[in-house]
Amino acid sequence: MLAGDQNALKRLDGIGRTDVMIRIFNAALAAALLVSWPAMAHTPEQPPHQLYNEGDLKLESGEAIKDFSISYVTHGTLNAQKSNAILMVTAISGNHHRLDFMIGPGKALDTSKYFIVCTDAIANGLTTSPSNSKQQPRMAFPKFLIRDMVESQYRLLKEKLGIDHVVAVVGPSMGGMQTLQWGVSHPEFMDSLVAIVPLAKTPAWSVAVMEASRKAIMNDPAWKDGNYDTPPEQGIRLWRDIVALLAARTPDMYAAQFKNGLDVLPWMEQQETAVLKAFDADDWIYQTWAYDRHDVGTTPGFNGDTAKALASIKAKTLILTGTKDLLNPEFEPIEMGKNISDVTIKTISPGSANGHASAGGFLPTDVDFLNREVGAFLDVVAKGGKIFHYDARAPQGRTY
Repeated sequence: MLAGDQNALKRLDGIGRTDVMIRIFNAALAAALLVSWPAMAHTPEQPPHQLYNEGDLKLESGEAIKDFSISYVTHGTLNAQKSNAILMVTAISGNHHRLDFMIGPGKALDTSKYFIVCTDAIANGLTTSPSNSKQQPRMAFPKFLIRDMVESQYRLLKEKLGIDHVVAVVGPSMGGMQTLQWGVSHPEFMDSLVAIVPLAKTPAWSVAVMEASRKAIMNDPAWKDGNYDTPPEQGIRLWRDIVALLAARTPDMYAAQFKNGLDVLPWMEQQETAVLKAFDADDWIYQTWAYDRHDVGTTPGFNGDTAKALASIKAKTLILTGTKDLLNPEFEPIEMGKNISDVTIKTISPGSANGHASAGGFLPTDVDFLNREVGAFLDVVAKGGKIFHYDARAPQGRTY
């Protein structure tokens, strides 16, 4: 909220104040949601993209991604002991900018304290992907798992950056899924995990959403079995509607933004157009296949026991959920998270109903909440202090 808006509110009370707050909220929401989620741009003043070539990346399936390079950026300074690193892993269709609203001096991922490594996931168009692979282009690309993403990041930290331990692994949505997988695959590697709107095991609902988005693309004749020269526009538009405009948002958000229901239609078209060239359709399909198959319980050694796998996590863990999340239903991480011995579970911006989008950095209330709560959690972790556990439904919870 702008200072001028805050001053105006101070001069109002009762119904007048409420009306102004609603108008300000609606304006902020409308502006924020015009931002294309996957199309987070890189500006000249930001850290440069870097690539680390890992050779052929062997996958859990036994196949390999040939000539694999992982894309990343870093923020802050790695100390001499290499003990202040934080790994950020990104959401589906996202990139290393996904949590920029939490990175910087005084923010949760404070660059005056920490060295932040922001990675790009397999098939996000920057790291090796169906859209950019020369040896395995398009549908010749092998299928991969969330665990394969984690192993590519592990190799980057160990081989390229010489980092053997991190303060935290942090990620939203599919990044939250990677975060929990990190805790299972490499339990000694981190002090803490921050999993935002995550899943430990993808439920049938989320699989159905992803399958609908894939069918939207694959049933567009312009997709051409994945071998298109120009994007399959109609399929991409429908994919955007299904996931970003329906599953990732809530009826409450639409009610706040649109008093006239029909006003949503031109806005939807704007949103669809924004994503047409922002993320490749084949890349999306491959990432959704990994999303569908995610289950920390299928990590070697756990025989499909998801609860047992989560119980093996040794790191202090913060799980943040979104009220009315229609993509990664909030009850899933709440129930699964109870298997982690040292876990804090909290709802983002209690009293709001922003669903999956509560992790998107769109709304000031959510941005403030995430910076405050994650920052406080990491401060306690860094000091080796005690974490007070939260009731995920408590309006205020307890302080760290």
